[in-house]
Amino acid sequence: MLRHDPDPQADPATLVYAFGGAEPVLQLRPGDVVGTWTRDCFAGRVGSTADLVSEVCDPRYLNPQTGPFFVEGAEPGDTLAVHFLSIEPREARGFSSTVPFFGALTATPGTAMLHPALPERTWVYELDRAERLVRYAALDSAFTVDLPLDPMHGTVGVAPPLGEVRSSLTPGSWGGNMDTPEMRAGTTCYLGVNVPGALLSLGDGHARQGEGETCGVAVECAMDTVFTVDLVKGSPTPWPRLEDDTYLMSTGSARPLEDAFRIAHTELVRWTAELLDLSELDAYQLVSQAALTPVANVVDTNYTVVAKLPKYLLGGAVAMGGAHGRLRRAG
Repeated sequence: MLRHDPDPQADPATLVYAFGGAEPVLQLRPGDVVGTWTRDCFAGRVGSTADLVSEVCDPRYLNPQTGPFFVEGAEPGDTLAVHFLSIEPREARGFSSTVPFFGALTATPGTAMLHPALPERTWVYELDRAERLVRYAALDSAFTVDLPLDPMHGTVGVAPPLGEVRSSLTPGSWGGNMDTPEMRAGTTCYLGVNVPGALLSLGDGHARQGEGETCGVAVECAMDTVFTVDLVKGSPTPWPRLEDDTYLMSTGSARPLEDAFRIAHTELVRWTAELLDLSELDAYQLVSQAALTPVANVVDTNYTVVAKLPKYLLGGAVAMGGAHGRLRRAG
């Protein structure tokens, strides 16, 4: 297994906060297994209920990424398959917060209103990694409840097309800050390659997150992650796709929310038509009756929607040349 260990003492201002525009930290070959870790979205600067994001964080330095990783042989027109073998919290605590003018249930810069920001607060979550639990503790009462530990990465992506450099706070066709709980261990993420080497980066670990990430901040934590990569040569992927043992999933990221929905479902219809040799209208009808549509986030600069189709409907058809099964067995 290859290792990449970022410097835990690095100045947050020196970290990578974008997809594209950064030099690779490690060169990989298809089939390589990589062990690494990612900082939390605050770069470790939030450590207690007394730490308010607006006071301890520079808004220019949020969502640091680990990478980018250069994948040998990856060329524009290919698809990079990233399979997550393990995603585990690095520490025994996670943090969430309300951030001024950020979140789904408050005024934001894009939805400007006259009322003041919601009060800024920070919640500390104790993580019981042995029992696989995340403990919620209310701030204004003694109420507590244990939630299932469900680690995932909010950001996974490659360098964008057209030589662009895009903020790690933004999701798009290159992946990025999609914030979907589906990005957990056992999932394969398919990303269209836009530049030689793909330049894969990941970060924004969440001990768990509800669908929608309503307040804008999940249970944020540093993450120890093991992943492996493969290439699907000559097969472009316009928008990120996911596959686990049960579902095929397409994603769309846009505003308004219905456009993210449309992208995700259009991609799932086309994928289904291809796999089952159906006409587009027949695939549209099947997806309309069988799909699930979890909302990943309604807080980022673009919203993300996931469209899921149960794999039992495929009648044995295999997606992406069988990359998911191959990588799962290799791990």
